[in-house]
Amino acid sequence: MTIREQLELREKEYLSPHASLSMNSRGRETEEEQCDIRPVYQRDRDRILHSKSFRRLKDKTQVFLTPEGDHYRTRLTHTLEVSQNARTIAKALRMNEDLVEAIALGHDLGHTPFGHAGERALDQACPLGFAHNEQSVRVVEVLEKESKGLNLTYEVRDGIRNHKTATKPVTLEGRIVRLSDKIAYIHHDMDDAIRGRILAEEDIPKELRNTLGKTTTERLDRFIHDIITNSADKNDICMSAEIGQALTDLRRFMFENVYQNPRAKGEEGKAERLVENLYEYYLKNTELLPPELKKLMAERGEPAERIVCDYVSAMSDRFAIAKFGEIYLPDSWKD
Repeated sequence: MTIREQLELREKEYLSPHASLSMNSRGRETEEEQCDIRPVYQRDRDRILHSKSFRRLKDKTQVFLTPEGDHYRTRLTHTLEVSQNARTIAKALRMNEDLVEAIALGHDLGHTPFGHAGERALDQACPLGFAHNEQSVRVVEVLEKESKGLNLTYEVRDGIRNHKTATKPVTLEGRIVRLSDKIAYIHHDMDDAIRGRILAEEDIPKELRNTLGKTTTERLDRFIHDIITNSADKNDICMSAEIGQALTDLRRFMFENVYQNPRAKGEEGKAERLVENLYEYYLKNTELLPPELKKLMAERGEPAERIVCDYVSAMSDRFAIAKFGEIYLPDSWKD
């Protein structure tokens, strides 16, 4: 018996009856020989962790564009916080931690430079539309490994695609990540907003502070405990009515006071125009795209609009700024 088979049996003996067992995965789009050491979801986690798109997350905006200071979140640190929250919940509920971690680490691989400003710009510029969750799936299915894809399991791809609030993953592990993502960004965006003096703790409505806690740490702890308590021994991942409503109210408060605050988001219009200009430029000059992307157009008949989105959305903030300067600024201005 291989180490992988021993681990699969251990999952069957220990995990919750509602957990997704590695041995029961619906499998990969292209069948391949199993690893003798790692179950399928652990293998998916490793493929994501070693991908180029994962490494680029370190230079992509989470919320604050080019903040002054080293302690503000990036898209990578957001991803790691989602993973940590999700694994804490999964461990307590005896869910499959490998599946949770793979989904969490992969959920934002398709995100644009400059956060949601870049996503809005591509969605408006491209007639085919653009959504980062769908792009994340496209990254792992098509774009990674020189357009060969990572060949991940169905459950991981489903969790990545359906991590947004409006959709529902098929596995409980995917639902853990979906809630963990929302909790993580509200928690750390508030922490960053307080650090940036856009908010003060006292600005948070008193009723929310009384319900959830007086600090960001207390609120995060309350959310995670509530999910674990209300999901134990159930075939669902849920929160109590009181805490769920408080999370909704806190999210609304963040939109009104941070996500739409001119002090925090005043530069986003410039970022959107930069991304739109890059999209339009490469759509007119597709011969300048990387060879593997031109190959997708030539051999698979992929529309140029989608391929240009692939290229621009993959850029880090710094690379996008550098490309914009290379294309649009006179050489004498670049010194």
